[in-house]
Amino acid sequence: MILRSPSRRDATLILAGALCTHLLTILAPFAPQAIVISHSLKGQVILEHPVPYEQAPDALPEADILGEDIRLSEEDIDISSSKPAGQTLVFLVFSETTLVEHVPGWTVFRDLYMFNGTLLIVSSSPSSFPEIRYMTSTGLAADVTPANIAAREPTQWNMDILSPEQAAQRWGATTENRRIMSVEGNTLLFNDPPQFLAHYYHFCAELLLGAWSFWTGAAHPNPPPPIHRAIFPHSSAAGWRDHPGFNSYFLRAALPSLTVEVDIDWQDRVVATAESDVDRAWHFPYLLLADRSAAFRGRLCGSTNQRTASESVDGLIARSKLDVGGLWWRPIRDAVWHFAGATENVPGVKLGGHLDEEYEETDKFTITYVSRQRTARRRLIPEDHELLVTELEALVARKNAEMTLTKGKEWVLNIVRAETLTKNEQVRLASQTNVLLGVHGNGLSHLILMPRTQFSAVIEIFYPGGFSHDYEWTTRALGMKHFGVWNDTYFTQENTPKVHYPDGFQSSSIPVYGPAIANLIERRIMQEQS
Repeated sequence: MILRSPSRRDATLILAGALCTHLLTILAPFAPQAIVISHSLKGQVILEHPVPYEQAPDALPEADILGEDIRLSEEDIDISSSKPAGQTLVFLVFSETTLVEHVPGWTVFRDLYMFNGTLLIVSSSPSSFPEIRYMTSTGLAADVTPANIAAREPTQWNMDILSPEQAAQRWGATTENRRIMSVEGNTLLFNDPPQFLAHYYHFCAELLLGAWSFWTGAAHPNPPPPIHRAIFPHSSAAGWRDHPGFNSYFLRAALPSLTVEVDIDWQDRVVATAESDVDRAWHFPYLLLADRSAAFRGRLCGSTNQRTASESVDGLIARSKLDVGGLWWRPIRDAVWHFAGATENVPGVKLGGHLDEEYEETDKFTITYVSRQRTARRRLIPEDHELLVTELEALVARKNAEMTLTKGKEWVLNIVRAETLTKNEQVRLASQTNVLLGVHGNGLSHLILMPRTQFSAVIEIFYPGGFSHDYEWTTRALGMKHFGVWNDTYFTQENTPKVHYPDGFQSSSIPVYGPAIANLIERRIMQEQS
């Protein structure tokens, strides 16, 4: 063969062929059986269409979600038993549901499905999942009657398990007709009734604290990935918001990119699958399911402290996936501080710069007494309130007089009624507080915004004989010290009484002995300085 130099016509044809090849490469993902990998959300790898086995790579890129890989496995491959003569056998991927992490009331799923309001686990190994009653419930409002407890037990309409073959029959067995709609990103599904949502403590210091702790622990040892949406299927837009407005303030400050869906949005998703002449389903690549009733079926919450978040926090501490000092909570707390402009007022505590430190440092000893004297219930006897204020003022004045001699830290006393302060002011005040004091009530929820110093403490005043774990457990979960007070005596974790709500628990005449409180605060702070 005699080779000749390419003519101008040859060169033009070569360039045209290369251009066509390039265009076909660009347009290929729009073909029906193409592999489409979406990277539109940070850290999320989502297969938007089933992957024909012939075209699939040996391993898909590792996903930065919860430290796991998304790879093809034998369980993910739907194998046809026969094929028409002359045709190539094609294997299709159908993503089975896997359990990333679970404790009663808190479950992270990979590849969970929803049809007609029912959460569906697709698995060829159903025995690998916990009993459904420990994952979900009917989501009804709770009381302690036997009938209500039974009514909150889940049925197959709340959650069910399908085999891959059943899922293929419902939603399509081939690439062309599979009807699965992926909801990109990471989802929080709060299956709680509004009964416990419209309350600052239960929403922020229990539900959000539990969700963030579990999300962080599930990702261990990697940092937690972003959360893209929160769904409240049983709540209206107003139902998860508390009257003072702290729930929405806190949520937007802590997770500013989060999208919120409520009952009407969830119903839209339900209708999209139910009212159709063809079966289709929603697919959640990663979903954290939180369920209050399921948490109460666990040992820690149900039998020990009645705090749903304890199943998450204490359960994952036991698995060495969370630290005991509450460091895992600081990214959320610091984001709220930053939102309120608080970080500049806390020397030694800088946003994002202290996650490896066990304790933080403030330049003052700050005591904050949250007064309830203008509220309708749980108030101190007026004379006892006045004596308490007098004793606290005397303590601070004496310590500041000593400071001039010892060149120590300044002591600061704040006596506040939370309802008179803006939300920003309340957050900034909490960010400077070392000792938070008050009668059992919602104002103590701000403990989740306190710095954790060596002497940080919450002092909670109860009607004598009364006790609840609300703020006691939460204080300890964040690595601080809790003191319960009955008039002139106190108790701590070592001698915590049983939960009890005596007739005077909601009283407007709760006794307290001011000198005992002042002495407790002085000893708490000074013994840590010695």
